[in-house]
Amino acid sequence: MSCDEMEALRKRVGIKLALLAHAWRRAIDCPLSDLGLTDATWAPLLHLDEYGEGVTQKELAFRVGIDASTLVRVLDILSNRGLIQRAADLGDRRARKIFLTKQGRKVLSELQRARDAVDAKVLDGVEDEEIVGLMATFRKIDARLHEMQCSPCTGEKVSF
Repeated sequence: MSCDEMEALRKRVGIKLALLAHAWRRAIDCPLSDLGLTDATWAPLLHLDEYGEGVTQKELAFRVGIDASTLVRVLDILSNRGLIQRAADLGDRRARKIFLTKQGRKVLSELQRARDAVDAKVLDGVEDEEIVGLMATFRKIDARLHEMQCSPCTGEKVSF
């Protein structure tokens, strides 16, 4: 492969990754419609499970990749459905921590089964070694993005 061809490939990695993530999330949306969940509502549940309950709304918004004010509306929906509970952060009276309810854990279990089924279909035919290499590449990209992460307002690095 020529240098020009390689450069052209490198320029497409970010957009391709974003498009794949979007398509993957849409594929997960299909089986979850029976549960009344959409991408907007199931993503915070998965992030609560992955990063641990008791994160603040601000932390969860960052993890989900949406604006905090947008997340508040989503959390209102999840709370009204009895899937999450908000609690005051004893260390910061302005902050609210998010926890799954018993019903939320039940829905999360169904969500995980649906996600796992989609993952299995999507990754069918992809060899284990390819997955290991892909995950190693993702870790490199993630580390670089963390190094580059700046606050949109101040330009200061955001701590993780």
